Formats: sequence, C-alpha cells, structure tokens
Amino acid sequence: MTNSNRELVLTAFMLPAGYYKDSWRMTGSQSEALGSLELAKYVAELCEAACLDAVFIGDIPSAQATVLKGDIMMAPFYEPITTLSALAALTSNIGLIGTMSTTYSTPFNAARQLSGLDTLSGGRAGWNIVTSWAGSANFGISELASPEERYRRANEFVETAIELWDSWSDDAVTNDKAAGVWADPSLIRTIHHAGEFFSVTGPLPMRRSPQGRPLLVQAGSSSDGMDLGSRFADLIYTAQPDRAKAIDFYSAYKRQVAEAGRAPGDVKILPGLVPLVAETDSEARELEKELASHINYDVGRRALEGVLNLDLTGVELDDAIPTDRFGEPPALRSRYEIFRTRALDDRASVRDLIIENHRSFGHIWAVGSAATVADKMIDWFEGEACDGFSLNAPFMPGGLERICSLLVPELQNRGYFKSEYRGSTLREHLGLSRPGAWDAAAAHVTPSGDQLP
Repeated sequence: MTNSNRELVLTAFMLPAGYYKDSWRMTGSQSEALGSLELAKYVAELCEAACLDAVFIGDIPSAQATVLKGDIMMAPFYEPITTLSALAALTSNIGLIGTMSTTYSTPFNAARQLSGLDTLSGGRAGWNIVTSWAGSANFGISELASPEERYRRANEFVETAIELWDSWSDDAVTNDKAAGVWADPSLIRTIHHAGEFFSVTGPLPMRRSPQGRPLLVQAGSSSDGMDLGSRFADLIYTAQPDRAKAIDFYSAYKRQVAEAGRAPGDVKILPGLVPLVAETDSEARELEKELASHINYDVGRRALEGVLNLDLTGVELDDAIPTDRFGEPPALRSRYEIFRTRALDDRASVRDLIIENHRSFGHIWAVGSAATVADKMIDWFEGEACDGFSLNAPFMPGGLERICSLLVPELQNRGYFKSEYRGSTLREHLGLSRPGAWDAAAAHVTPSGDQLP
C-alpha cells in the first residue's frame, strides 16, 4: 500500500502513569518515580528516538478531580511549562506541547511563557488551548462561567496572545554595537488591546521566537470548540472512536477551516489512539486481559458516574444502566455523548463501560501486533478520518516502548512515517509554514513604535 507522499502526524500524550487507568499497578510501572524529571526525560528521549513529532503534557490543576478520587491517570504530576522547559535542554528535535488554560491565566503571562519556551527550545513549542472545567477554587473562582462565556474569553485570549507575539517584527533586533542600539524601537509596537475580558498594552519584553508563534493546539469538539480551533489552531486533538463518525467530523472540520479563510491542509486533525502492541495478536490479547485484571471497580464506578453525570447506586456491574437514570446532557461534553450512546443505544453493562473508560476514555482502542495496529491506522488515514494520531500508551513505560520499537518502525517501513526529522522546528515537523511577522512599514508606526490609525 502506498501513501501518495502523505505521512502521518504522530504525537505522544505524556502520561507517565499510563493511559489505561490502574495500569500503574503493573510490575515495572515506575509509579514510584511519577513527577520526577528522570522519568519525563526517559519518555521524551524514547519518543525523540522514534522521530515522533511531539510530546504533549495535559493539565488538570486539581487534586480533587484526580488523586483524591483514586484516579492518577490524568493527575497533574508535571506542570507543563516548567517540565517542557527542562525537557527543552535535554532533547534536540521533538516538539514540546503543553496545556495552559485561558480561564486560569492571562494573555500576557501565557504569551511570555510560551514565547520563552519556543525560544529556549529553538522553535519546538506548542500551546494546547483549554477553557478548563476543574480546579476553579484553586484560583479563587467560586463558580465557573458558562461554557459559552469561557469560549468567548478563550477567543479573545488567543487573539491577544497573537497580537503580543507579533508585537516585534522579525528584524527588530539590529544588535548595532557601534550605534549602541540593540533593538529598533520603531519595529516594536504597543498593541492597546481593550476587549470584553482583557486590557493589554504590550509589547512583549522579548524578541519574536523562532516559530514566530508557538504551534497552536485545540481539543474541543463542541461547536464552540470547533469555532475556536478553525480560527486559530494548527493541530486538533479529538476523541473519535468510530471511523464513520470520524470521517464526518474530519470533513466538517476542514470545511469550517476553509470558511474561516484558512487552508484546510494547514490544520492537522489527530484523534486519540490507545495502541496495545505486542509481537503477535495473541500476545496482545493476553496483555489486554492482564490490564483488565488491575481495574479497581469501585474507582471505576465513580469515574463512570463522573463521565455520565449520574448516580449508579444499586446498579450491578453486569447490568445495563436504567434509562431513567439519565438526565439532561451536560453542556459541551463530547465524551458524555460517546458513553451515553454505548449505555443507551448499545445497552452495554456497567462493567463493560468501566473497562472502556479505563482503557481508552473515548479514544480508539487498538489491540494486536504492529502490523495489525498499523493496518487500522493506515485505513483511517487513507479514508480521510484523520491526519495522524495522538498516541496514548496504555501502560508505562512498557507500552510506550512497544509503540516506539514495534509500531513506529512498521509505519516507517511502509512509508507512512518519517525515519528522521526534517527541519528543526515543530512547524517544520508538521509541514506548516512560519506565520508572517508584523510589517512595521505597512502598519505606519511612529518612531515610538505606536501604531497609527
């Protein structure tokens, strides 16, 4: 099978406890090292050796929503920006994508930190833009705004960050030692942003970073999320476990990108994939049974209640959930729809739903040899269901080691993934052009750098 000169985009979700909930209980999980730089370094170096495009660190800044519920899979053991900054010094090529909330931060602080990461890494930074749903009390917010308001804030937040990143032209730094001028003030502008949520003057106190702007990443699949992503994002993460629905989502998203005045090929769509890979299909199935044997069903029941926003008291593990337990769907919860369909339309048992939630959390679950899993990935790719995948190792570090040593070489041998990095920046890894810089001459600036009307 040939790929018509197209290659997959592959990034790895860096969850050192493993994506399969409770997989940290396996022998050799290195759960004792969670939060350590040494473990994060090992993961990043493993992914870089396999030529993956980027590692991605998510963030739920709340112990109440994770550790205190007995679920450490998504626990924020690693703060994204500090961890990625450390990894920038320990790696050379791999992209470094981190989550920062538009609800819990400010545009100036976010733009400064992300520009700093992009500069220190030589152009490998990416920003996963989220509006947040947990941890508000930790930031002094007694009640979260509505999803619609949070997305309005997110749109203005990103617009303002882009203004700040573009506040320096590419040639603003002259480094003229004879004249005693390091930067030309006429090529640096204040932005005078005044909007519904933010008032920001700028400029950033730092030169434009190697990528111009960090790569922008977005993961919301609601209409508001797709609006934000189609306007700004270079990379879209999504949960799409069904191939036919993924094809429809892919087509609709690319259409919306075009309607936003952007080239559809400049936005890469990556559904999440949890590949359980072994030397043979039968070995992978045995490993699947072993992973299931570690499930804590009490924790799993509470986690499923959270996903479905209902009470499962009195419902036996092998029973389907009574339809009258379901209330009004929560706003903007794509995974709710995935599991609601399985519960109501397919009448899956509580046990089956817990297993599905534990192993893939609404993402694609693929089990088998490298050839078997690669077949599925290529089928989705060639069928225009995706531009690549966000790889979620089911257990760590062994699951990631199998992905990198078995699955990635299989894809490389078939011509669907690169065997070496091309270029040095994350945008170059993805075949994306660098955003144009602010043009001082076209903007008609004063000698002080202020923009004229």
